Amino acid sequence: MAVLEEYYDAVVIGAGHAGCEAALACARLGLETIVFTVSVESIAMMPCNPNIGGSSKGHLVREVDALGGEMGKNIDKTFIQSKMLNTSKGPSVHSLRAQADKRAYSQEMRHTMENTDKLTIRQAEVCKLLVDENNNINGVVTYSGAIYHCKCVVLATGTYLKARCIYGDISNETGPNGLQSATHLTDSLKELGIEMFRFKTGTPARVDKRSIDFSKMQEQKGDERVVPFSFTTDPESVQKDQVSCWLTYTNEQTHEIIRSNLDRSPLYSGVIHGTGPRYCPSIEDKVVRFADKDHHQVFIEPEGLYTNEMYLGGMSSSMPEDVQYEMYHTVAGLENVKIVRNAYAIEYDCINPRQLKPTLEFKKIGGLYSAGQFNGSSGYEEAAAQGIIAGINAALHVLKRQELDRSQAYIGVLIDDLVTKENHEPYRMMTSRAEYRLLLRQDNADLRLTAIGHEIGLISDERYQKLNDKKRQIDEEIKRLQTATIGTTPQVQAFLEQHNSTLLKSGMTLEELLKRPEICYNDLKEIDTKQPELPEAVTQQVEISIKYEGYIKRQLQQVEQFKKLEKKKLSLDFDYSQVPNLRKEAIQKLNEYQPASIGQASRISGVSPADVSVLLVYLNR
Repeated sequence: MAVLEEYYDAVVIGAGHAGCEAALACARLGLETIVFTVSVESIAMMPCNPNIGGSSKGHLVREVDALGGEMGKNIDKTFIQSKMLNTSKGPSVHSLRAQADKRAYSQEMRHTMENTDKLTIRQAEVCKLLVDENNNINGVVTYSGAIYHCKCVVLATGTYLKARCIYGDISNETGPNGLQSATHLTDSLKELGIEMFRFKTGTPARVDKRSIDFSKMQEQKGDERVVPFSFTTDPESVQKDQVSCWLTYTNEQTHEIIRSNLDRSPLYSGVIHGTGPRYCPSIEDKVVRFADKDHHQVFIEPEGLYTNEMYLGGMSSSMPEDVQYEMYHTVAGLENVKIVRNAYAIEYDCINPRQLKPTLEFKKIGGLYSAGQFNGSSGYEEAAAQGIIAGINAALHVLKRQELDRSQAYIGVLIDDLVTKENHEPYRMMTSRAEYRLLLRQDNADLRLTAIGHEIGLISDERYQKLNDKKRQIDEEIKRLQTATIGTTPQVQAFLEQHNSTLLKSGMTLEELLKRPEICYNDLKEIDTKQPELPEAVTQQVEISIKYEGYIKRQLQQVEQFKKLEKKKLSLDFDYSQVPNLRKEAIQKLNEYQPASIGQASRISGVSPADVSVLLVYLNR
């Protein structure tokens, strides 16, 4: 019987946040690309929380944008509320977070994909990978038997592989939002020797806005002045009316209902076998693990302008339907709430990411890349970050590879953690995971990464030129402030008194004055008659560079040491038992992980500083 056969350069399996970025990167770099999805309605779907960004995740979105990705542009077009988080702290932990109109977000991304040259969207389930005698990927087979020959494949299956949605004793073999799961690809992966894990995640109920009493809740408004995610978005274009979110709390009555029904929770009855995310626990998990807390926050978030559905952030659950109603009704403002969609947990197959190189290519199968929740991570932003790197490296498969290390980007930290460390639960990005976070701020992602995006081919010459103009303006203004001086004039002393700053005994440069924590760049206008009119993005970088100069220099020295170890490359198929004086545990771990460099080896659990010294001596010989 004849079967359909087609030829493409790149195949992307899955069209969630990872798959979209991977497919767009491949196509924009000139590869004839086809992306498979179990449903075209699920392209860039947001099956869980209706937001993009947040603490540390905002950094990832900015970095994806700086490399030439789409997520930042897409949320700028479709957000309904925006907020900069952690503004009471230093700039390294400031993170942008926006509520999305979920339907608009998905539709806008689908529109972008459908109108990208060299990109084909296909609704079909891929059930088999084709590998040649040299262990290089050369095609995929769909459930219908159609064969798609290709040079590289990106796996971005999200939470769909053998997915099972569960609440109480109800278990449905479906993907998120009741969509079809992908049931066949796991077996093909196992046949190729790929090690699989079983993870789980969950989502809270969606409820009818008309049944909520907002008078018993605290209103949470967006920022008055919205900062866009994408460096290409005109800030004036995103200033608009925003919707509100609301804050309420669980109470002891809520917790008692949960405790008395734990035997009916699939989490505790043994029905769920997958490991869930520690940093995003269900409400029953919170009540058990934090037994001393008498309340937990619940954020009521709109799902979009098109619907009355509201998301109950903080109350993810897999409790039975009747228990969900009972516990939600104890929360202030939710006493009469009506559920539109039940909360549920979802179990799915994913891989052990230690099988991947830092490029996200499988160590044992050439041309096969992997990204997103399929790699054992959690979150839309983590998925998009891996997606663009996997897409770039798949596209450049025959030319060169692009890696971002821990000193260059949060994306580098994320991928390095996934491929180097033992992850027994879905991985979540956090600012505390980045050693060089003062350098890896969200505000300077373009200065760090856009040149790389331009070199790869995802950033236009025009955008690159704008970046160079920005750099020039920053450098020129810093040099001006270093040489411009002020004296002890009455005007200057009055200015200092006004800002509760120590009066001058002699003259000083404007740079020295700006280092004072109570003085901001914009304040200097009062005494700096030659201050030029500069964009806010430029003056922000000037101020941070000057105020944190000492700390930044220290971190740059640390990065220099880090890079020395990263440059000392290791073979990916070396037998470490040949190295004299290595401890047995180190030999076992190094043989298992096959690190790409001494730096990566040093971050493997079970490899001590003494083992690293032994490796360095061995390499020098």
